[in-house]
Formats: sequence, C-alpha cells, structure tokens
Amino acid sequence: MAFPSRRRRRSCSLHAVLLFSFLFLIGLSFAEEASHDGDSPKFPGCDHPYNLVKVKNWAHGVEGETFAGITARFGVFLPKEEKNSYRLTAVFSNPLNGCSPSSSKLSGSIAMAVRGGCDFTTKAEVAQSGGAAALLVINDEEELAEMGCEKGTSAQDISIPVVLIPKSGGQSLNKSIVNGQKVELLFYAPVRPPVDLSVIFLWIMAVGTVVCASVWSEIAASEETNERYNELSPKETSNASAFKDDTEKEVIDINVKSAIVFVITASAFLLLLYFFMSSWFVWLLIVLFCIGGIEGMHNCITTVILRICRNCGRKKLNLPLFGETSLFSLLVLICCVVFATVWAINRQASYSWAGQDILGICLMITVLQVARLPNIKVATVLLCCAFVYDIFWVFLSPIIFHQSVMIAVARGDNSGGETIPMLLRIPRFADEWGGYDMIGFGDILFPGLLVSFAFRYDKANKKGIANGYFLWLTIGYGVGLFLTYLGLYLMDGHGQPALLYLVPCTLGLCILLGLVRGELKDLWNYSSEDASSRASSGLA
Repeated sequence: MAFPSRRRRRSCSLHAVLLFSFLFLIGLSFAEEASHDGDSPKFPGCDHPYNLVKVKNWAHGVEGETFAGITARFGVFLPKEEKNSYRLTAVFSNPLNGCSPSSSKLSGSIAMAVRGGCDFTTKAEVAQSGGAAALLVINDEEELAEMGCEKGTSAQDISIPVVLIPKSGGQSLNKSIVNGQKVELLFYAPVRPPVDLSVIFLWIMAVGTVVCASVWSEIAASEETNERYNELSPKETSNASAFKDDTEKEVIDINVKSAIVFVITASAFLLLLYFFMSSWFVWLLIVLFCIGGIEGMHNCITTVILRICRNCGRKKLNLPLFGETSLFSLLVLICCVVFATVWAINRQASYSWAGQDILGICLMITVLQVARLPNIKVATVLLCCAFVYDIFWVFLSPIIFHQSVMIAVARGDNSGGETIPMLLRIPRFADEWGGYDMIGFGDILFPGLLVSFAFRYDKANKKGIANGYFLWLTIGYGVGLFLTYLGLYLMDGHGQPALLYLVPCTLGLCILLGLVRGELKDLWNYSSEDASSRASSGLA
C-alpha cells in the first residue's frame, strides 16, 4: 500500500466556507432557568420563594390559552398538581386597582386587580377581607415582576394565594369578561424536575457525534465510497479513476494563526448578532444551516450506503453543468433538499427539533472531516482561545453589556420569535413547563477536533485502546459534559460556558497523558506527513 507524501490542501472552497463559517456562533450549553422545587411551607409568611404558576382559564366552559404567572413572597403556597387545585369564577375588583374595598362581590371567587395605585400586600389584604379565595394581579408590562413584602408587617397574615400574570394575559381575560362571558380560573405551580431525561439523550447525542466523526474514516475506508466527493463534479478525463484515496479528500489543516483569527472573528460575529439580531438575520442563518445540513446529510448517507452496497453508485447520468453524475447520489441529494426544506417550513412545530438535530449531526460529522488539527500545539492555541471566548461571553459580558451576550443570542432575543438553529436540542419530556435542553455546535466541534486528532494519532502510531489517547479523551469529553450539566443544576439553570469544563477534561487530559508517557514532544510537534513518511519507509 502506498502512502502519499503530501495531502492536497485547500485554504478556501465553497462548501468548506459554508460549513465552517458560522458554526462558532453558539458555544454554550443552555437550558431554561429552573423554578424552585416548592419545598417552602404552605402557610402564610413573607419569605416564600418565587414559583412559576400555570393559570388555566375557561370562558363559558371553553378552555382558553394557559398563561404563565409567578407567585408572591407572601400568601399560601399553591398546589403542585392541577388535580389538587380548584376552578373558581374570576371577578374584577372595583376599583380595578384593588386598593380599596371592592363594590363587586368577591366572596368565594378569584379577585382580579391591575398593578399600580398601592403595593401588592395592600391589594391582597383588601381581596382577602372581601372574601376572595385568591388574588390575580395583572402586570402593566409583559415581563413578570416580583411581589415582595417586609417581615413584621400585616402581610404575614395573608392566607390566600397571590399570582401575577403578564399584561397580555390580563387583556385576554378582560376581553372575555367584557363580552359577558363567565370566566373561571385555576392556579397550580408544577415543580420542575432537577434532572430531565432529555439531558441523558443530549449527552448521548453529543458524545456519539464526536465518536462517530472521529471514526468516520474507518466507515468510509472502502475506496469505492470516496467517489461521493466528486459525483456531482465534472469529470476531468473520461479514463480517470472513479475513486480517490481517502487522503486526497479536501482537508483544511488548522494552524496557529487561523486558530487565533477564528476566535476573534467569532467574537465579532457574535457581537454583530447581538446588536443587529432580527428575524431576517436569523433566516439567513437558517438558509446557511440548511445548505450545510444538506451537504452533510448527503455525505453521511452516501458514505454509509455505498459502504454496504458498492454497486449502487455505478449508474451514471449526464447532466448540464454537472456532467457525468451518479444517479444514486442525485436521488440522495434530492431527498436531502426535501428534508431540509420541510424542516425549515415547519421549524416552529413541536417535532422540529428532531429534524434540526439530524441536520446538525450530519453537518458536524462532515465538518470534522474537512477541518483537522495537525498537532497538540495548534489544539492548545485553539481550545485555550475558545475557552476564554466562552467564559467571557457567558459570564463576563454582563459587566459591559448588562446581560450575557451568549445567552441572549442563544435565546434569540429581538429575533421576532426565531431562534438560531446551530445547536442540538431535545424537549424536556418530564417538565410540565416544557422548554428544551440544548448544546451548541461549538461545544461539540472544538473538543471533537481534538478527539478526532487523537484517533488519527493512535492509528498512525499503531496504539492500542488502553495505551492510546482516543478512548481516554472520549471519556474525558463525556465527563466534561456531565460536569457542565452538574454546573447547570447547581447554578439553578443559568446558562453555562461548556468549554469551561470540556477543555480541561480533554486538552488537559491529553497533555497530562502525553507528559506521563513521555510523548508530549511528539504530540506537540506531530505532523501527519512525517507519520506517512515513516509508514512508507517501514513498508519499504
């Protein structure tokens, strides 16, 4: 077997730019903030936690939209389950601000009052004195506000639940009442589980993507599968070989300079998204994601199928612009385009996360074949820069911008309801509040580059599983993800810079193993060309 002396490099190409130019956008594991667990006492007081509340409503017996509200620091605690709560008639206080005794009959009903005119405790005391079973305060803005109280005041004697809902929820209820409909409300505060099964599945997807991308060269080892890289390109000569060696595939070797420039560019682009985030901007990213996902999906499908069925790609067609093209590859490409288009159209649907994850995983596997780390020196520069980048934009950026830039971009603030697709997400199956657990592409790609390098290094140096680096770095990556979600839990759901945990668990482990084994110098200055030359000399 012959080993080529050099690998063909391309510093710039259409698909490499499309695949690699926007994947740095999200470098964190972000989950929606968890509510308190409801372990507080169920008796009057002034130190209760703020819990999220579900406000269900019925107009003339027809169930309407469920609103999200928040409890006060005072009053009794709400039941955790809907079956333990009561459905009561809602009545507006008169006056509407609820600051003085109401002329409306409140006995046995849920009193509704608008915010303003007096403090929240006064409204609750007035409603309770009027016989109301609960108080619903309508905020004057969409954001939920905290309803606190001072210890030692009469607020500690309030024995009815007090809930605040956004302005839009109050407007909807008011519209039903104005139309003469009987409105009924039901309050309950479901507890968010500290750990959801979705975290386990997300962990499996992330680790599985890194492992699969690392060993992909073994999946595509058959020479015949390499035809996919030129099936849609014009043939150079009619007698040219239909297949190319794996080492001749288009590869971008990252160097120290490009690693530094990459992180600086990522920061600039993140700021661009933060200041100019809009629906059209997110749509542009969605289009780029679809293009990259189509290419990645096409690459993965053709690789696997041609590996199994080597004769599938032999039937050819002559197409304008493309020349001689594999019929099989063309059919797969059409299916991938349809898949991505259907996902883009239905991206707001509850099931769209599955299509997004499929496209994203295929895209990342392909990117990790195109971009490679040549040695640990470059890996150290890239991952250390990414380490600082992630921590700064998650934890330190609020000092300058008054909020976490990374989390704001991940949530899609000011994007008209659209969200950036460059992340894997899974719905919280056991959480009544819904939401998603997420991990950004950057948290898979950056460590994935290092794990892929470890696999190639082990293979080139004929290392076993135990005395190699691939297995231990894979375990380190899994442990780093576990620590990320542990930090997410301990910090009450606040978005975490995953690279804070992943870089020490992968790069740190690799350097430590190399130091102990006396191989750090070789890892630091490793060159795939030198390895190929040594292998060629050995065979000769």
